[in-house]
Amino acid sequence: MSDTKALPPEHLQYPERHYGMDHDLYSWEMLTNRKPVHWQQGKLALWVNVSLQFFPLNQRGLPFPPAGGMTMPYPDLRHFSLRDYGNRVGIYRILRALDKYNIKPTFAVNGELVQRAPYLLHLLRERGDEVIAHGWNMDSPHYGGQSKGVEKELISRTLGSLRKATGQEVRGWLSPGKVHSENTPTLLAEQGFEYFCDWVNDDMPYRFNTNSGALWAMPLSTELEDQFILRNNLHSETSYAEQMEDACRFLLSEAQTQGGRILALNIHPWMLGQPHRIAYLERALEFITAQPGVFSAPAHSLLQQREQAIAQPA
Repeated sequence: MSDTKALPPEHLQYPERHYGMDHDLYSWEMLTNRKPVHWQQGKLALWVNVSLQFFPLNQRGLPFPPAGGMTMPYPDLRHFSLRDYGNRVGIYRILRALDKYNIKPTFAVNGELVQRAPYLLHLLRERGDEVIAHGWNMDSPHYGGQSKGVEKELISRTLGSLRKATGQEVRGWLSPGKVHSENTPTLLAEQGFEYFCDWVNDDMPYRFNTNSGALWAMPLSTELEDQFILRNNLHSETSYAEQMEDACRFLLSEAQTQGGRILALNIHPWMLGQPHRIAYLERALEFITAQPGVFSAPAHSLLQQREQAIAQPA
């Protein structure tokens, strides 16, 4: 038998160990115990985020392939052209559906789309919808071990590109694939971002601490994302619509006794903009917007109301 020894006491010591969580990125606070938020327009806020993305044909896939990226040997024109379909065709079906049901969306946009699809940025500027940064492109991830200087430059380049194209301040961020490094939140706060959408561990916004000051986490549900339901889980389009409706019913019920809630839907034009799918998005939007107490708002508007609710005395 090998000689075994007990682990030394210091092996089990961790400076951040405390009740709730073993870190100080945000406060330990159960959703049910927080001060209720009372939205100005209703009980349940519908936040629809549309992700406008560019997937390079010559994808490097370093240090990992991008979610939704090329899967076949170069040149993978089948998947490249499918992703491009969303920016050429699908987006216009999405916009008609959103406008039909008076949805006020947020658009998460890759910085490189300013060069690749300037007509899209011109359209968004004309519409006046909120634009948030979605990284440079889908093959430029933010990840642990990445040079801090490289990541800072990616964020700066993306932000500068989108600010120039939209004329907006661009206050929000969604990392490609919702993946980021230990430095990302701090770098975002440094460059003036107010919120990011990568952490999906809540149904409401919460304060996030960084070395450069406070940031807000705006949870953009993965479970209710079209790509996750249809492409990853291989559920039917009917099931997609049913899951949106189920989530709406439950959150509305919860909001009756616990305060306002957010129903966050992340959609991709290359997925839901397909002719065999768009009707199911419309079905879900028709159901959700018909419910008493539901209203539509972009991300930053909801964040402002959340901040106001915190500032008000109990």
